[in-house]
Amino acid sequence: MDPVYDHLVTILTDKFEVDAKEIRPDITLAALELDSLAVVELYVTLQEHWGVPLDEDDSAAELTLEQVAQAVTAQLSADGAPADRGGAPR
Repeated sequence: MDPVYDHLVTILTDKFEVDAKEIRPDITLAALELDSLAVVELYVTLQEHWGVPLDEDDSAAELTLEQVAQAVTAQLSADGAPADRGGAPR
């Protein structure tokens, strides 16, 4: 299991009330009906949790959940931080 993807799913279901049945790696944030403000809030939440910078530009809503998780994982790798931090923020 990918801890970054799993945390992303948790945020989407708990904070943004996305139906868990709709969530899959290949669905975009826009397809989940997250508007631009929700996408920014999601990115801020991920940045705060993982302690990494993310680029939430205008095209972020067109990214799939897998691509968002990969972006976080890439930043964690670049930062030298392990992806599985037990859910504890830095």
